[in-house]
Amino acid sequence: MARAAAGDRAAFATLVQAHQGYLRKLLGRVCRGDQGRADDLAQEAFLRAWRALPQFRGEARFRTWLTRLAYSSLAAERPPVPAADEAATEVSAHDDFAPAADWRIDLNRALTTLREPERHALLLCYGADLSHSEAALVLGWPLGTLKTQLLRAKAKLREQLQVWETTP
Repeated sequence: MARAAAGDRAAFATLVQAHQGYLRKLLGRVCRGDQGRADDLAQEAFLRAWRALPQFRGEARFRTWLTRLAYSSLAAERPPVPAADEAATEVSAHDDFAPAADWRIDLNRALTTLREPERHALLLCYGADLSHSEAALVLGWPLGTLKTQLLRAKAKLREQLQVWETTP
């Protein structure tokens, strides 16, 4: 970090290499599978990180700070929210424990019914594995707001997926 903040491009390239997979995957989910848009946002976040790295105070993990930079680029462009029938992306942070195809289809459909704030809270806390306080920092929300949005999202998903509770 210190070398990258001092302008060492090789050190920054190491940071990019370590975090680009995470950021591209998260943004791909946020962009509902539009990987081109996600890649553009990731590139913008890394460019902003390079420029702002000397001011990075270390109050959050680098990954959290980078996610916040990506989300600020996303907020600046504010594209229209896709229609509810468009394909959503999965939330699972553990792809090697992926559920059955039917479960994924139902989960993805349920995710399309969430309001954008609920969806972002869910993606950051469960998809990106950020703590509640880290997710609130990324979104620029008070911690209570993040927790409220997360509770609403989970309640909506629970209601829509309750058929799976009784399925063997």
